[in-house]
Amino acid sequence: MNESTCRFCGTELACSFANLGDSPLANSFLSPLSDNPNEEFFPLHAFVCSHCFLVQLKEYAKPERIFQDYPYFSSYSDSWLEHVSKYVNLVASRFSLDENSQVIEIASNDGYLLQYFKSKKIPAIGIEPAANIAEAAIRKGIETRIQFFSSETAKNLLNEGLQADLIIANNVLAHVPQLNNFIEGLKILLSDKGVITIEIPHLLELIKGSQFDTIYHEHFSYFSLMTAKDIFAAHNLKIFDVDQLPHHGGSLRIYVCHVENENKMTSRRVFDLLEYEAESGLSNIETYLNFEDRIRNTKEELTSLLNQLKRDGKKIVGFGAPAKGNTLLNYCGIGKEILEYTVDETPFKQGLLLPGTHIPIFSMEKIKETRPDYILILPWNWRNEIIKKLSDTREWGTKFIIAIPRVEVI
Repeated sequence: MNESTCRFCGTELACSFANLGDSPLANSFLSPLSDNPNEEFFPLHAFVCSHCFLVQLKEYAKPERIFQDYPYFSSYSDSWLEHVSKYVNLVASRFSLDENSQVIEIASNDGYLLQYFKSKKIPAIGIEPAANIAEAAIRKGIETRIQFFSSETAKNLLNEGLQADLIIANNVLAHVPQLNNFIEGLKILLSDKGVITIEIPHLLELIKGSQFDTIYHEHFSYFSLMTAKDIFAAHNLKIFDVDQLPHHGGSLRIYVCHVENENKMTSRRVFDLLEYEAESGLSNIETYLNFEDRIRNTKEELTSLLNQLKRDGKKIVGFGAPAKGNTLLNYCGIGKEILEYTVDETPFKQGLLLPGTHIPIFSMEKIKETRPDYILILPWNWRNEIIKKLSDTREWGTKFIIAIPRVEVI
């Protein structure tokens, strides 16, 4: 991809969608033992293609840099495990998967999903580029290839005699700078009657909910169904069904097969959602160009609230250390002088510092020790679950702050 052209259709990128300034990589947590004088910041600037309406970041940082040693382990979220367990039951039944089938998951993380196929004795292989995470899956007895997926990877698997009856790509399509090459690989690896399921955050929900914090360097692209349909069609693949999911602020699960597969008729849900996207303005460039004003308003509201609370002598801390939180904090200029610390349930992150802001990360016990007045919930998409988990804080009058989709105190 030319740095200044659309990664799908090659059109010159001239329309700004969201310029969030310079920011470090969202998952580049720091050790408190180092003052990190060489911490790198990259432009965090999303553009929209005026031809195909793919929202995208230029490749400011290479995937090898972002994903080589990755700190996100999917198995730490009980809600996510429940979600994927239901998914496995659904697709195993719907597509009649059994011990003679072949499942391949791309970006298989720590085996969080494939373990449920394994328990059903359905053959499954994971492809995961982050060695530290892949090794956790291998310890669970899940065959995992430690590599990035591409058309070349697909050809190598094909040469081994492997083709997939089901390819799973959950929350990975956004992470791929070489988009056309990746989808070409899906086409190669898919058996004649096979199905691909892909979960992606829905661009329409990002826009409607002012979810600018879900923009970070590892997310190279942001998809509507309309644009995804065109991208897959260009590779002789068709989207034949779609589910709308609540996860990550609103996601799509799209079902894809070969264009030549006449057994899979396109569902009414696909046509209805395409019509809704059109009615919502996703084929109008003005919809995208107006987004930046809205996120500036969120920044001003949040920083005004936090600064006033600090002037009033209130203790404010954070909950969570997600990538989206690091985008929010760096864009809004919220450092440890405002947010004294944050807590996270992932042991890997505890004891480290957030990138850019250098806010320290502690375990959950820190909240009970310090009894803050306010907690800023950074993974707002889990707000209800988090507030329930922190119900004890009501004893000393703690309130919660949410920034997305609008600033509010609970």
